[in-house]
Amino acid sequence: MAESQTSQDVVHPHPYVPRDLNLPGYIPCFLSQSNILSIYASFTISVFAVTWIFSVDRLLIFWWAFTGLTHFILEGYFAFTPEFYKDNTGFYLAEVWKEYSKGDSRYAARDAGVVTVEGLTAVLEGPASLLAVYAIATGKPYSYILQFAVSLGQLYGTAVYFITAILEGDNFSTNSFYYYAYYIGANFSWIVIPSIISIRCWRKIVAAVQVQNQTKKTKVR
Repeated sequence: MAESQTSQDVVHPHPYVPRDLNLPGYIPCFLSQSNILSIYASFTISVFAVTWIFSVDRLLIFWWAFTGLTHFILEGYFAFTPEFYKDNTGFYLAEVWKEYSKGDSRYAARDAGVVTVEGLTAVLEGPASLLAVYAIATGKPYSYILQFAVSLGQLYGTAVYFITAILEGDNFSTNSFYYYAYYIGANFSWIVIPSIISIRCWRKIVAAVQVQNQTKKTKVR
């Protein structure tokens, strides 16, 4: 009698596009889509609640705490775990990326451009975003320039993310639902909010320089 196959030998068809994408050892999600999204929503609400209670500039601190933890933990896991799609333990972060890859299979395929953007985001923008939380909460003078710099980095990374997809054919989503819900919807905040913060910080910095210049002119007189 032939020996029974082990779980490592079983071939599981993946749900990603293109269908001929080679993912040897792929293991399907253990958690349902609703489980994955509800846990992520609970995390978001928890961060919001904590920052709302303990912060003065509440919305800004919430955003920087949320985006910093997302960059550092979630995107950091992806950047440094190349075979997350093989995870057979139900580990939540692996489940998130298996699910998200239905909207953009470049993650499962370890596309070089995506890995580079996510790696730099996790290593640089993650800690910088968390530093922004501290800077805003304590009124540090570098707060605005830090927020401006990180927001520009987020806009640049998001632009590279979308432009490379377009140049490569923009055919990485399982269907239109995942395309608009994950690929477009999940990244939309990193276009709108950094744009608003960049404009706000630019105005604050310009106003501060104008006051400084005016003070210098007054002293010269």
